[in-house]
Amino acid sequence: MHASLNKTKVYLDTSVISYLEQTDASEQMQITRDVWETFKSGKYDIYISDVVIQELAKCSDDKKKAALFSHLNEIDYKLVNVTKEMFAFAEQIIDFGILKKRSFDDCQHIAAAIISNCDFIVSWNFKHIVNVNTIKGIKILTTTEGYKDILIYSPEAFQTEKEDENEYNYY
Repeated sequence: MHASLNKTKVYLDTSVISYLEQTDASEQMQITRDVWETFKSGKYDIYISDVVIQELAKCSDDKKKAALFSHLNEIDYKLVNVTKEMFAFAEQIIDFGILKKRSFDDCQHIAAAIISNCDFIVSWNFKHIVNVNTIKGIKILTTTEGYKDILIYSPEAFQTEKEDENEYNYY
């Protein structure tokens, strides 16, 4: 599927996909599965990078790995191969002190999303990505380097209201 000009572009990091089968975190797993239904609907243009594929391939549980790739096959997405420009931007994230070198894969996720002109990065990685310091640092870096701002949120921000949910009356 080709990216549409008017759809919101959403980059998913590996954590979003892995939480589809994260049985030891049932609440986050359910939120992710609910949001996945929205992603399956085609409401957003979904982007993932080859870093996501590489990280999923490292899953040591073969049954879980197969399930994760099966989920990935349920959605239309654009696969972004990390380019020299993205690699260099990931290095800048480290050089600016936003993240440490040991978090280079996370830097590559952020760089792939920014250089692919995505509107959002969606992640469950609160330590390195969905983090106030990272978000502030990335805003400064994108502004300094002339890239479009990117919004960074957890999957919860993409939940949609269900028909059977109670309506609250605030009057």
